[in-house]
Amino acid sequence: MKPEVAIVGAGYVGLPLAQVFAEAGVPAVLVDVDAERVAAIQRGESYVEDVDSAALAPLVEAGKLTATTDYDVVHDTDAILIALPTPLSANREPDLSFIVDAAERVAERVRRGHVVALESTTYPGTTREELLPRLEAGGLEVGKDFFLAFSPERVDPGRTDWTVKTTPKLVGGITPACTERACALYRRAIDTVIPVSSPEAAELTKLLENIFRAVNIALVNELAQLCDRMNVDVWEVVEAAATKPFGFMSFKPGPGLGGHCLPVDPFYLAWKAREFDFYTEFVELAGKINENMPYFCLEKITRALNSDEKAVKGSRVHLVGVAYKADVSDLRESPALKLIELLRAEGANVSYHDPHVPELPVHGLRSQDLDGSLEGADCVAIVTAHSAIDYADLAKSAKLLVDFRNATGSDGSFNGRVWKL
Repeated sequence: MKPEVAIVGAGYVGLPLAQVFAEAGVPAVLVDVDAERVAAIQRGESYVEDVDSAALAPLVEAGKLTATTDYDVVHDTDAILIALPTPLSANREPDLSFIVDAAERVAERVRRGHVVALESTTYPGTTREELLPRLEAGGLEVGKDFFLAFSPERVDPGRTDWTVKTTPKLVGGITPACTERACALYRRAIDTVIPVSSPEAAELTKLLENIFRAVNIALVNELAQLCDRMNVDVWEVVEAAATKPFGFMSFKPGPGLGGHCLPVDPFYLAWKAREFDFYTEFVELAGKINENMPYFCLEKITRALNSDEKAVKGSRVHLVGVAYKADVSDLRESPALKLIELLRAEGANVSYHDPHVPELPVHGLRSQDLDGSLEGADCVAIVTAHSAIDYADLAKSAKLLVDFRNATGSDGSFNGRVWKL
């Protein structure tokens, strides 16, 4: 079966997107440089939690979904969608190397009639400034010979109420014809497609969505630190405020931000803003507050151990949950990883339990059985509140518990051995 859509990047965005197209009757091919990923897909085995192997395998068997490391396959498709990572460099600046490399490879193979769309989260201007010149270098004209747009991914790993298919899709083309052609493509597989005036509008909309969350989480994280000094339960305050039926949206504090988007996107906007002699001070301040939370958590653990007449150095600190959010295995930018580094720097003996993350090779750790690991732990810290864990029982069993997610609820609030954020 001839693929109609090529998706460059077979990660947590690309694979679910390919599944949605294939299930809608639009044959798709995934292009990825990772031969192991490609081989897994060809066996019908999913390595992305949001894609069930039981759903993937029939699509592969029917030829509706395939994978390859060969970019040449994109030439004969009708559309090319780029869904690759856009991380930050060591200096916290945008790293577009993945999508620039992909754009150059696609440029060698783009032909008349192609729809090309970038899905990767990035700063306003990327599609026009980085992709367009490369794709036009061969003599083809955008809006006439090929059609270029930006359509941001809006994936929330682990979520089931809003999926790739049901979450409204934004599309902003270089020209009106580009927008029209890209919208027509996405409407073949996605329930709601919303055109916007330009790629820049779509790029900035994606950043706004994530920065909105990052800023509001920073607000409650800062409030949590104040509440700690005032001896007020921040969780009670947030929950009480949420009873107001208008004018308030509830956000929860925590040990820091994780995932690809929330810790990264504010820096993308701040970097681009400086080109216009503008400084996003409010956004950058939120980033600083959220980045500081693992340090605050270390301080909280230190104080909890001190209350038990123990020092961090030499103590065994057992973390519960190391993924960046509940009920997924994703470790990207997880605050737990930073907390492990900070605890070890203070001389703590760190262990962890996470039903979704069997090992942390970089840290030389493997997930331990929760019941067996509690007995020898001087302090247990809930960093990610996976739903499979009995937190009421954990609060009873742990010698000393620091709860950064309010997983113990009101039980923890009235337990003298439980310290809460």
